[in-house]
Amino acid sequence: MSTPLHILEHTFGYPSFRGQQGEVIDHVVAGGSAFVLMPTGGGKSLCYQIPALCRSGVGIVISPLIALMQDQVAALRQVGVRAAAINSAASWDEVRAAKDKMRAGEIDLVYVAPERLTMDDFLGLLRETPLALFAIDEAHCVSQWGHDFRPEYMQLGALAEKFPDVPRIALTATADAPTRRDIIERLHLKDGKAFIAGFDRPNIAYTIVEKENPRSQLLNFIRQNHLGDSGIVYCLSRRKVEETASWLKGEGFDALPYHAGLGAELRAANQTRFLREENIVMVATIAFGMGIDKPNVRFVAHLDLPKNIEAYYQETGRAGRDGLAANAWMAYGLQDVAQQRGFIESGETSDEQKRVERQKLSALLGLCEATRCRRQVMLEYFGDACAPCNNCDTCLSPPRTFDGTAAAQKALSCAYRTGQRFGVNYLIDVLLGADNERITQFGHHGQSTYGIGKEFSAVQWRGIFRQLVAAGLLFVDLDNHGGLSITDQGRDFLKSKDALALREPRAAKPGRGKRAAAASAAVETKDAGLFEALRAQRLELAKEQGVPPYVIFHDKTLATMASVKPRSLGDMATIGGVGDAKLARYGQTFLETIRPFLEDA
Repeated sequence: MSTPLHILEHTFGYPSFRGQQGEVIDHVVAGGSAFVLMPTGGGKSLCYQIPALCRSGVGIVISPLIALMQDQVAALRQVGVRAAAINSAASWDEVRAAKDKMRAGEIDLVYVAPERLTMDDFLGLLRETPLALFAIDEAHCVSQWGHDFRPEYMQLGALAEKFPDVPRIALTATADAPTRRDIIERLHLKDGKAFIAGFDRPNIAYTIVEKENPRSQLLNFIRQNHLGDSGIVYCLSRRKVEETASWLKGEGFDALPYHAGLGAELRAANQTRFLREENIVMVATIAFGMGIDKPNVRFVAHLDLPKNIEAYYQETGRAGRDGLAANAWMAYGLQDVAQQRGFIESGETSDEQKRVERQKLSALLGLCEATRCRRQVMLEYFGDACAPCNNCDTCLSPPRTFDGTAAAQKALSCAYRTGQRFGVNYLIDVLLGADNERITQFGHHGQSTYGIGKEFSAVQWRGIFRQLVAAGLLFVDLDNHGGLSITDQGRDFLKSKDALALREPRAAKPGRGKRAAAASAAVETKDAGLFEALRAQRLELAKEQGVPPYVIFHDKTLATMASVKPRSLGDMATIGGVGDAKLARYGQTFLETIRPFLEDA
C-alpha cells in the first residue's frame, strides 16, 4: 500500500506536507478520529483525501453544497483518483454506478450531502460498503454558535454510534473557541485528537474604509488594484446585488449577480461562469460562497457589514486560496450597524442566542474601528496571535488618535437633550447649528448643544458617532426608528468623565487597497507573457473538458512554470502541483507552450 508521502508526491504533485498535514494524515491513517481547524488554502482536503487512499475501503465525504462536491470530484479525477458525488445533480445511471462501486470497494472517495447520508436507504448502503473513513467538511455548520448553522448537520453525530470502528474527521476553517467545543461535542469527537493550525492568511491584505460614496469607493478600489482579476462583491440584499451588478456592467466589468431569489438555472449558470472563466466579478449575497474553491479570486469586497467576525473571515477567505497576494476590502457605516442589529432582534431565536449574536457583532465593530493591526484583532478573536502584519490598512497607514473626551461628551449630551429618539444625521445637524425647519419644529435650536460641534465636519462627526456606537456608549434603538440612545456604559462615561481616545476624524478617501493582480504578484515582468500564454492554454483545455481551469493547474503552478521554464517532462515533474497523472496528460502540451519563450529557442 502506498505511503502518504508517496501519494502526496506522485498523485498530487507536492514534495512535502505543510504545517500539521502530515501529523493529521498519519493519525487518521492509523484509524484515529480528529477535529481539524486549518485556514482556507491550508490544505484541509488532503487531510482526508490521502488517508482515504491509504486505507482500505471507501472514503465518505459529507459536504454541504453540490457545487463544492462537483469541483472536488473534478479535481480528484484530474489526478487519477476514483471519485464520485451522489446528489440531485447526478443522473440516475451515475448514482447507480457509484453505489455499485461503493459496495465493491472500487471507488476511492464519494461525496454526499448530510441530508442524503442520514436517509435510511443510504445508511443501509453504507453497511454494505467497506468504509475507509467519514470526512465532515465545513464542520462549523453543526454548531448553533457558528455563523452558518445547518440543522441537518446535527444528525451526523449518530455516525459515531452506527459506525464505531470507522474513523471520523471533522474539518473547518472558521470556528471560535465555543464553536470548536460545540463541534467536538455534537460530533462525539472527544476521544479523537484536535489539530488547531491557526487562522492567519498572511497573503490577504485587509482594508476597511468609512462608507461615504460606496459605489465610487468600490470602483476606485477595483480600478486601482484589480483590473482584469476575478473577484467577489458581497451585498446584504438581493435588490442591491442586482443593482450593483448592473452598475458594474455599465462601468465595463463582466459582472454577474447571485442570490437565492434568482431562478435555479440562472444561479447555476452564473456560478459555472465564475468558476470556469477568468476576470468575472460575482456580485452576491451570502447565498454564494461556502465551498467556492476557485483559487485565483484576487479580491473580496463588502459593500455591507457582515454579521460577525466568523462570517467576515469566511467570506474574505475566498480570496487568495492559491497563496498569492489578494485583497479584502470593506466599506462600512453606521446604517450597517442598525441593519445587523435589526436582523438580530427580529430573528426567531432564543434570548441567549441573541445575546451571543450581539456580542459577536460588537466584536466585529471593534475590528472595524481598530487603531492597531486588524489582523491581530481578528486572530485574537479566534484565540490566535501574530505580530503586526504590515499587510492591512492600519499597519500601512496607522490612524492617529486624539483625546475624544470632549467630542464624546458633546455627542452623548446632544442625544440626551434631544430626547434620545433621533438618528445620527439629525444629531449632527444640531451639533453643527444647521438652520432647518425640523430643528425649529422640535425647538432644538434653543438647546445647549445646538451649534457646539462646529470644529468637526458632518463626515467627521459621523466617524465619531460610529466609534461611540462601536465602543458601546451609544445604542441604535430600533424600536425608536433607529434613534441613538445612551447606554448604561455611556451614562457611566458622562459621570466619570474618563479620558477617551478616538481615531482622528478624517474625510473619507477613495477606496484603497494593495495592488495584488495575479500576474504581477505571481511572476516577474519578463515572464508575464509566458504566464498569460500558459493561462490561455489552460483555459482552452478546461473548455474542451467542461471543467474549471484551476482543476487542471493552479495559477501558482503556472507561475512556477513561467519562472522555471522546464525543458523536459523530467523538469516539469519537479514543479509543485504536477503529479504523475497530470504530467502524463498535460506535460507535453505545456512544454510546447513554453518552448517559444526559451532564451535559446
